[in-house]
Amino acid sequence: MITEPELVGGPGPEEPADVVSGFDPGQGPAAGGRRRGQGQGLLWAAAGAVVASAVWATAVFAYGIGGDRKPDPRGYRVESDSCAAVELKALAKAVGEPAAEPSTELDGIEHPALRRIRCTVDFTVAAVRAPDGAEASGWSTGYQASLTAELHKEADPRPEFEASTTLTEIDDVGVDRVERVPDLGDLAYLLIMEDESMRVQVVEGGAVVTLTLSSWMSPPDIDSGRNGLPDVVDQPEMLAYRGDLISDTREVMKALKAG
Repeated sequence: MITEPELVGGPGPEEPADVVSGFDPGQGPAAGGRRRGQGQGLLWAAAGAVVASAVWATAVFAYGIGGDRKPDPRGYRVESDSCAAVELKALAKAVGEPAAEPSTELDGIEHPALRRIRCTVDFTVAAVRAPDGAEASGWSTGYQASLTAELHKEADPRPEFEASTTLTEIDDVGVDRVERVPDLGDLAYLLIMEDESMRVQVVEGGAVVTLTLSSWMSPPDIDSGRNGLPDVVDQPEMLAYRGDLISDTREVMKALKAG
């Protein structure tokens, strides 16, 4: 079961101080016949109003809620042509140049309450070296990056975003573990899946950005005159590209704001 992930590189949130403790309703009236409870009650009411204002201000800052209770877009633009912002320079350097321009999938949403795009980038297929590294094994490997960008204009996406980090399965693939990514958006997580794919999920104001990296292996053609199956080689280690995936997520977020 996936539990609440811990923040990497920072302490957890502290509980707010109790600003109304110590009030004793059993105290009698003060000298001169004036009841202390009345004066203190006014003080506690004033303090409560200040605390309520502080809590609301904190919610506005932390959740990106505007004065009309709508999520703050934070400058993001999510349109049908936003896939052009997906350059993925760090991943291209690590796994190979993209084989073509990013392609836009057909399940985008253009609605007054929600804008969403999905796009994919296929990287150039490469031959896998044999275990001794001397020659090609006959196997080939390829990588694909998939971006989903959403801009919520009516409802704050953060509660649903936080709930999604407790899922044990996404798109019929089990979640192996979840790690908190510091200093990225308002809240960000790295999900490592059981099929060895990885995804970075970020919420910032009304924007939710998910960048996924997956890989596949293709066996060599089997010669009709050859006996048996080709030797199996290990799939490349995906965790080696964790930093590249996070870096490209950050750059995509910047590009969507500049868009």
